[in-house]
Amino acid sequence: MSESSAEVVVDAAAAVASATGAAAGWRRATGFAGAAIGVVAAGAAAGVAVERLTVGRGMRKKARLALDSTGPYGALRGTPGRAYADDGTELYYEVDDVEPEGGSAPRRRRLFGRKAPVPVTVVFSHGYCLSQDSWHFQRAALRGVVRTVHWDQRSHGRSARGLAQIQEGVPVTIEQLGRDLKAVIDAAAPDGPIVLVGHSMGGMTVMALADAYPELIRDRVVAVALVGTSSGRLGEVNFGLPVAGVNAVRRVLPGVLKALGQQAALVEKGRRATADLFAGVIKRYSFASRDVDPAVARFAERMIEGTPIDVVAEYYPAFNDHDKTEALAHFAGLPVLVLAGVGDLVTPSEHSEAIADLLPEAELVLVPDAGHLVMLEHPEAVTDRLADLLTRAGAVPAGATVDGYGSTSSAARPG
Repeated sequence: MSESSAEVVVDAAAAVASATGAAAGWRRATGFAGAAIGVVAAGAAAGVAVERLTVGRGMRKKARLALDSTGPYGALRGTPGRAYADDGTELYYEVDDVEPEGGSAPRRRRLFGRKAPVPVTVVFSHGYCLSQDSWHFQRAALRGVVRTVHWDQRSHGRSARGLAQIQEGVPVTIEQLGRDLKAVIDAAAPDGPIVLVGHSMGGMTVMALADAYPELIRDRVVAVALVGTSSGRLGEVNFGLPVAGVNAVRRVLPGVLKALGQQAALVEKGRRATADLFAGVIKRYSFASRDVDPAVARFAERMIEGTPIDVVAEYYPAFNDHDKTEALAHFAGLPVLVLAGVGDLVTPSEHSEAIADLLPEAELVLVPDAGHLVMLEHPEAVTDRLADLLTRAGAVPAGATVDGYGSTSSAARPG
């Protein structure tokens, strides 16, 4: 992207930020706002240039509708449950239990008068503007092999809006997300060993959990997987843009987000009106390879566009404040997987390398030709290394077979 292109987006964002609030003015501005917010929703704090579209708008709309009706991704469901955060926010989760032999009803066997050991539970935490469904491929591969918990972060997916945010105007913090994860664990996996898996913001949530509850990590956690995430210094990420463009966007972005959050209804209309631009932004910042299944790309787009603009706005400041480098010490001595896409523009792979440097016994995996949503783009690579981690941690029997479920090619299997 050229600096002149970046300046166009910056100027548009500035115009939105300075809008007086008149309905007509906001309607004119939302086209630009949709583009700017598409970037933020994809996890990047900058504008991008999008290639000229060569397919008619009507055809593209029909293609999106077709993918929405036939795409199998995100269709997996488990036993629903609800936990409650310390501010009362309802957090939605689902459990995939391992069925005992001979039936689907859970049964506790007794050995010499004692209950059988509680099974290992793998808890998956998703990233910014996503949902628990972002783990679709890994969830499908592990079904029937190990007990898993998938949850939606506050104000995401099927979880309720954060009460502290909507009632008291309290900003979202990564520390709050760590406490939310603790509430989910208390409700869905109150005892027994745990494996923590987090992508992007979900990895930061895992770090915040360790920072606040080191005794939980010491007593119950048997392995950790950190995928496409960072322990801090996110304010230095340039998102693949020229330095001048990034700095300009950062100067106006706080005001833009504040203004847009106050006009959520109009901005949402703008996002819908700029759906094609939005799709191009998401693809650039989600994937690095060209051969991505269109249904997978549309699946990612649906998750991101489903996050309300005011939620996008209220979360953004938390990332600049995030610093959990010291919390990584609580994972020392545990089997740890640190995995990232080499082409990740949102949380660059250098951040994963920095985490691995502080955990020298961790396995560091850098996936070539992969972007931020590496678990959707190259699910077979992520599932393979996650299965190996679970085996090393004793969560999965050494003889168990975990299918390398998933492909980003046109031969991708339904879930």
